[in-house]
Amino acid sequence: MSMKPPWMTPPGARGTKTRRLPEARREELIERLEGLILAEGFARLTVDDLAARLACSKSTLYAVASSKEQLVVAAVRRFFRDVTTRVENKAGAIGDPAQRIAAYLSGLGAELQRMSPECHADMVSTPATAELYAKNSLAAAHWVRESIQDGVAIGGFRAANAEFVGAAVSLLIDGIQHGELLDRAGLSAGAAYAELSDLVLSALAK
Repeated sequence: MSMKPPWMTPPGARGTKTRRLPEARREELIERLEGLILAEGFARLTVDDLAARLACSKSTLYAVASSKEQLVVAAVRRFFRDVTTRVENKAGAIGDPAQRIAAYLSGLGAELQRMSPECHADMVSTPATAELYAKNSLAAAHWVRESIQDGVAIGGFRAANAEFVGAAVSLLIDGIQHGELLDRAGLSAGAAYAELSDLVLSALAK
């Protein structure tokens, strides 16, 4: 059996092993990376910058994820995962659909206030993070529409307007996600969700 001479072996292929981090260390780094990204965005930051800011080596970061894009995706995914858990747990425990919707949308608004304008701009202009944002926006619209249906079922909301308002919520959340409404209204994403809560409840009130 023939073997390739050492000089024909692809760079980095000789005896390399993927470094593994303890899970607690990995989660700690992702949490700190999340805080950095939320505060400053990520488009202008290199892996060298991230390593310096997090006081770790580049090899440590590459043990968390294989590229800058994947590091950012891990941090953004963690942010939305935790936001979803906190907001849905709090709002989901409320029986009255109107109060539930108000708590859900205002909760989303409060959480998104933690995201700087720079982070939001980078997130919506980067395909991998924009996809995460779109999935979470779609889930938020679905959650509100289900609560609207609950309100109609118990007679708390006007049935004639419920389907229209549910569809409008989807469009408005989409507008918040892509930034059109934010630019026109001069609002942050967090403030826009708070305004959306008032708008929805006013439209559905008997």
